[in-house]
Amino acid sequence: MPVTWRLPILRWQDEWRQPGGLRADLLAGLTGAVVVLPQGVAFATLAGMPPQYGLYAAMVPCIVAALFGSSRLMVTGPANAISLTTMALIAPLAVVGSARYVELVLTLTFLVGVMQVLLGLARAGALVEKVPHSVVVGFTAGAAVLIANSQISPFLGLALPRGQPVFDNLRVALSSIGQTQPMAVLAGASTIVLAVLARPWNRIVPAMLVAVVGATLVTLGAGLVWPGTGPLPTVSALPGALPPLSWPDLSLDTVRALFGATLVMTLLALTEAAAIARSVARARGDTLDGNQEFIGQGLANLAGSFFSAYPASGSFNRSGVNVASGARSPLSAVAAALFLVMLLAFVGPLAKYLPLAVISGLLMVVAWGLIDRREIAHLWHQGTSERVPLCVTAVATVTLSLEWAILLGLTSAMLVRAWARRGAG
Repeated sequence: MPVTWRLPILRWQDEWRQPGGLRADLLAGLTGAVVVLPQGVAFATLAGMPPQYGLYAAMVPCIVAALFGSSRLMVTGPANAISLTTMALIAPLAVVGSARYVELVLTLTFLVGVMQVLLGLARAGALVEKVPHSVVVGFTAGAAVLIANSQISPFLGLALPRGQPVFDNLRVALSSIGQTQPMAVLAGASTIVLAVLARPWNRIVPAMLVAVVGATLVTLGAGLVWPGTGPLPTVSALPGALPPLSWPDLSLDTVRALFGATLVMTLLALTEAAAIARSVARARGDTLDGNQEFIGQGLANLAGSFFSAYPASGSFNRSGVNVASGARSPLSAVAAALFLVMLLAFVGPLAKYLPLAVISGLLMVVAWGLIDRREIAHLWHQGTSERVPLCVTAVATVTLSLEWAILLGLTSAMLVRAWARRGAG
């Protein structure tokens, strides 16, 4: 299928004419909007951005990717590994959460979008598909460890230095264990327990939403029973439902400083989106145009950079919810973004009651879900050619920078497979 600038979403217009087609997409979109409310805030925190930016990333990029992408049911927006990578790449360049940090992140969004569109026009879709699955699984597992590490401080109510390596952070946390705030632990633990208990009813009511609302109520109730424990830090009130306009900093110095980060983020975002899109297409028997999907993802990030969105990609969680909710076409993703704007207008002011410890518990659940234990076991039994890149990527992700983790993972995969072919010859 050739790359086309005709709206690919029109491929699915027959679905809208089917009985119940539009209704199915609208209901799936409403479910997706409810799911992304707690997720967006949590992922923005993970990216080092103000909480509302995670919701902005679920608006314009979600609509544009649905209009111009090739996948029927993949939902684009804030994602866990992308959020973590954003902070890891930009934190060395600016103070996390500062105005300069936000500006650099939005500029990264623009540059990633440009790179993705160019790769799509160059018909490079097959290149990302050649990234070994063991590297992706290893990176994701390592990212899960980094996510959990970043949430130790709010989960325990400790004021730990940000950006510490995993083992240093654990050592400092253990040495400060006597200063743990019981109310913070209660909030985080309640979130985890409720998320697990509500999982069987996820199709009816999103488990993450149940966990966030329930744990917040538990924390508020505990504060009334034990008033001497003191208030917990909470999320700032969300300023508005519509994303403000933004403009990337395209000065030569900034573009040069973000060059390496752009390459890493582009590779990661496209690899994740391609994996989700292929999985959904295979399950539904659809054809997928990888090059058109690259263009769709690129245009989503380009547009998002002007509407306060940090880098977006396919979302495992939201795509799964979209499929489970009975969506039939990309119109469900468009509806999700529009419903999110409407929901945010009503619930945005309530964010100031949401403890950061609840968000940390939510991200702990996300981190656990990122470790694909079944796939790791499967790859492990495939032999050295899969084990080595899996382990190298996972360990490097935890101990080194994310750029080096991906590079070392790819290099180890090539060397091991070249050695195996040489031995076979």
